[in-house]
Amino acid sequence: MKEYVWNLSDLEKVQKNGYKVFSCFSCGGGSCMGYKLAGYEIIGNCEIDKKINDMYLSNFKVKYNFCMRIQDLIYQDLPKELYDIDILDGSPPCSTFSTNGKREKDWGKEKYFREGQEKQVLSDLFFDFIRIAEKLKPKIVVAENVKGLILGNAKGYVNLIIKEFDKIGYEVQIFLLNAANMGVPQKRERIFFICRRKDLNLPEIKLSFNEKPILYKEFKDSNYTPMNKDTLEYKRWLKRKPTDLSIGDIVKRTENGKISCFSHKIIKDNQTPLTQTAGDPFIRYDVPGFISEKDIKTIQSFPQDYNFRGQNASYVCGMSVPPLMIKKIAVEIQKQLLDKIGELK
Repeated sequence: MKEYVWNLSDLEKVQKNGYKVFSCFSCGGGSCMGYKLAGYEIIGNCEIDKKINDMYLSNFKVKYNFCMRIQDLIYQDLPKELYDIDILDGSPPCSTFSTNGKREKDWGKEKYFREGQEKQVLSDLFFDFIRIAEKLKPKIVVAENVKGLILGNAKGYVNLIIKEFDKIGYEVQIFLLNAANMGVPQKRERIFFICRRKDLNLPEIKLSFNEKPILYKEFKDSNYTPMNKDTLEYKRWLKRKPTDLSIGDIVKRTENGKISCFSHKIIKDNQTPLTQTAGDPFIRYDVPGFISEKDIKTIQSFPQDYNFRGQNASYVCGMSVPPLMIKKIAVEIQKQLLDKIGELK
């Protein structure tokens, strides 16, 4: 059985390690499922989007559920069980730092992260997350974000994050990790802040993953959604070459250097799938069609029986952390950090 192909029912077979996690910006529960796969208990979550939160709860239950803005969570009278928790987890929405976005032009501006939500200053959410850490004083804080956060002018933003964590008593390590080296069938580079509470005197953690990349042909579903042959996208697909990674490459090569459609990625049998993004499904190279929902779940290492409750699978998976990626990190946090706490006392 492939490690990245699994079902929610498999979580019942995982041996518990006794450690507890609270997750902010939980979305579809990608990181939560990763901790569960590593033996942790998810005792609570915070998610602003009601529909997404309902979907989250339909897939697994938590003791404490907060469907609200993280800014409001800061002022909540929270249960004692959430204080001094083992891990505070969070993936603050990061679109303003993505290399695919407007980056600096959107920093400090109020934006809708998703239709139906109220406006928020997305570049401030990481600091709101730090305020939660200051309140709950977890032993370890794990924060995931896009690679763009450590590029260009955003490096100054990262320095501010490190300083804020230092002020509230945490030592910070930053890792750039690729899911393709961690057993996930997807090239997905993300940075992880691993923050250790200073009073625990824990050693620095070492994270290095070198698993063999997984090719699309190793799990490709026979089903797919055919393209409409009357569309411009189909006509462009017909002009594909083995070197094309997206419809955008075809457009640039055949339409006098025109720049468009680079988010419409092409997936090939002998390659590891590129980063799965929200709402942009992969287009198959071998047949004129979009990959199946089964492939979407597999590429993100989501459980095969995940209930999206009518939500777009590509959106949910693209917005989530691959569970298997978090599992590999969580296992190392237990071995190298949390298990050491008892030994150091």
